[in-house]
Amino acid sequence: MDGTAVNRETAEAFKNILGLRHEPVAVKLVKEDEDFPSGYDVPEKQMSYCQTVLSARHGNGYMMPTESHMCNVGASVLGLMPRPEKVASGEFHFTQKVHDSIDATKRMIDDSASIPFRTKGTVACPLRDANFVPDVVIFADIPERIYWFSGLRTAADGGRVTYTTAPFQGACVDTTAVPVVTGSPNISLGCMGCRKKTDLAPDELMIGVPGPLIPDMVRTLIRYRGDVLPKANRTG
Repeated sequence: MDGTAVNRETAEAFKNILGLRHEPVAVKLVKEDEDFPSGYDVPEKQMSYCQTVLSARHGNGYMMPTESHMCNVGASVLGLMPRPEKVASGEFHFTQKVHDSIDATKRMIDDSASIPFRTKGTVACPLRDANFVPDVVIFADIPERIYWFSGLRTAADGGRVTYTTAPFQGACVDTTAVPVVTGSPNISLGCMGCRKKTDLAPDELMIGVPGPLIPDMVRTLIRYRGDVLPKANRTG
């Protein structure tokens, strides 16, 4: 079975078994020495990374070279460009008035993960349509759907999971950079940018799952379908 067929079957398993509202989104971070996957269009106008991710869950696909990225905050997190000085200092995010001081916003930026290698673009599309191995797969849905990923992550080894988030950078940091850097899924409650620029609903949050974890999660999810999910009170 080729990679596209595997991605299609994987997407259908997640969507059908969990009852997802939307398509899982596959993301590829295209390194400087790599070619872009074929078959994806560059948008006519610039878009922010979060816009491409949350639009891709509705069936759209985007090839985004550096110059297509509208948001320099996200672009710098994703390895496409150096971090702008006003972002690094905290000045940019302080203008949103979420934090009490520039020092507080600077600490948020200093504590944020970023992609540790240089990239020249991103691709975001429904997992069902991806002809590449995703670096991360992003799901946006109600808490009950996202809840199950904690079980999928701990089914083999047990333990507990921890998540890190902030009022900003929900798609670029929380659900992309953190999973890639740590190798573990991470949840975002959304962010100012996502909630301003996209159709992320008030009752939805996001989780980013490193691509290498997806095959084992699917196998566990198929088991859950027969013996775990029927026991749960699943609403929404």
